[in-house]
Amino acid sequence: MLSRLNHIRTALFSFARPTMSHAVDTSHYRAALSSGAQNEIATFAAGCFWGVEHIFLKEYPPSQNKGILKTSVGYTGGLEKAQNPTYREVCTGTTDHAEALRIEFDPSIIQYGELVEFFYRTHDPTTPNRQGGDVGTQYRSVIFTHSPEQSKIAQDVTRKVQEEHFKGQTIATEIKEAGQWYDAEEYHQLYLFKEPNGYQCPTHKKHW
Repeated sequence: MLSRLNHIRTALFSFARPTMSHAVDTSHYRAALSSGAQNEIATFAAGCFWGVEHIFLKEYPPSQNKGILKTSVGYTGGLEKAQNPTYREVCTGTTDHAEALRIEFDPSIIQYGELVEFFYRTHDPTTPNRQGGDVGTQYRSVIFTHSPEQSKIAQDVTRKVQEEHFKGQTIATEIKEAGQWYDAEEYHQLYLFKEPNGYQCPTHKKHW
């Protein structure tokens, strides 16, 4: 069953595009050059995508050349027949999509393994289909990999994080090959930069 918070957010965002209270200069969150052949993609699901994008961009602002070039939030990992899902449809749980963050990064500046570890640092990977009060399959913890090398790195980092930070608990994060990606509606992009007082899941913070 969806949480009460999820019902509220679905009602607010499903029927009309909300008016954002802050104009955002997106140049701060997009690197000047973001189309190099050497760039890679990382895709993570860790609960409500507003907070996931926010915490990654606060740590690695593209304007500061820390390796992340640009991000987008969207839906992935769903049923093949459920194409071009809307936020409302994803929130019902019937499409099986996860809310996720897609990161374009420069591996000459930041390694994929560092991004995977930061993913683990900034949510609770031990709660299946849940982050804080947000309950549903769309909030599951998943690393969607884009190559066999990424898969191996993700598995290695997961074992390391399990041993060092989750003794007595079990990481429930799935590691799966990335599939079809759908960008979320525009008002979800950079949401917490547009709405600094907007909802953020309490698990989206640095835990170590």
